[in-house]
Amino acid sequence: MKEGKIKVLIVDDSALVRQALMDVLSHDPEIEVIGAASDPFHAAARMAEEAPDVITLDIEMPRMDGLTFLKKIMTQHPIPVVICSTLTESGSETTLRAMEYGAVDIITKPKLSTRQFLEESRIRICDAVKAAARSKLKALPQISAMRVEPKLSADAMLPGPTGKAMFGTTEKVVLVGASTGGTEALRVFLESLPRDCPAIAIVQHMPEQFTAAFSKRLDSICRVTVKEAQDNDTMLRGQALIAPGNKHMLLKRSGARYYVEVKDGPLVRRHRPSVDVLFRSGARYAGKNAVGVIMTGMGDDGAEGMREMKEAGAYTIAQDEASCVVFGMPQEAIKLGGVDKVLSLTDIARDVLRACAQG
Repeated sequence: MKEGKIKVLIVDDSALVRQALMDVLSHDPEIEVIGAASDPFHAAARMAEEAPDVITLDIEMPRMDGLTFLKKIMTQHPIPVVICSTLTESGSETTLRAMEYGAVDIITKPKLSTRQFLEESRIRICDAVKAAARSKLKALPQISAMRVEPKLSADAMLPGPTGKAMFGTTEKVVLVGASTGGTEALRVFLESLPRDCPAIAIVQHMPEQFTAAFSKRLDSICRVTVKEAQDNDTMLRGQALIAPGNKHMLLKRSGARYYVEVKDGPLVRRHRPSVDVLFRSGARYAGKNAVGVIMTGMGDDGAEGMREMKEAGAYTIAQDEASCVVFGMPQEAIKLGGVDKVLSLTDIARDVLRACAQG
């Protein structure tokens, strides 16, 4: 990322949304809003005057829809784009298609609500813009001054490790955490797995509503079954459970049965769901029966939890810098000494299967 403030261009046909985003972003000392456009044509004219570092982009707009504009940006002059969308099941499919076209993240449109909602929205929006500014982009082929709430640890959801995990079983479980760039990384990973792979639990930083559509899309292209997790879902071979947006997911165990608990709670490491929460629960309830994978993403969510997993006997893998969109979360986990092996994205699935087969 360039030195100085992150220059952001807001593109949305709603004047209220443009103003809300300007208010949120302009109060962050690391961000400068250089303009707000009501449609892609006005945006293109503003970009000709000054190139932004990041664009926030609505999907449904007059004159030219957001997807068409996104494709033009990514094929002609790639710029990190954060999709600003509404919380609707129908709109989430289109938004996920935007991620395939090269958008780096999804945020939900800010709206007046409770004080907690506004504060959490501000954190999410500013963090998404900062992550986008640090991301690595690939061109598509032709076709604060504001107060930040304390960054809570996983202690907010469950106590730290108190000793050895529960006794071993013959079944392994795989716990995966990802953020910016993770939608594509998870597709590559899950598509590489056989139908009878070990049970998988995934936390991908993503707003509510979008995780259901994301799960369905992956389920349609992968051999394994992929579904949005529900409370008390059993961990099954050949199935990947994705934490629902805006809910924490924990691994639990009853006898030889592993299952997930989906619950509310505060932001942990500035996220809900949090990778740290999932990984800590893996350290506590699975120990050496677990394999942990931390993928592309900005920040340090998952780093402490992965260290706890490794100390509990789990085998841990981090995605390497070359294949990450943002080498933040894996790098922090490596720094803490919580990683057994660093691998390219295309090699992770093979190593996970090898580790699980060794028992």
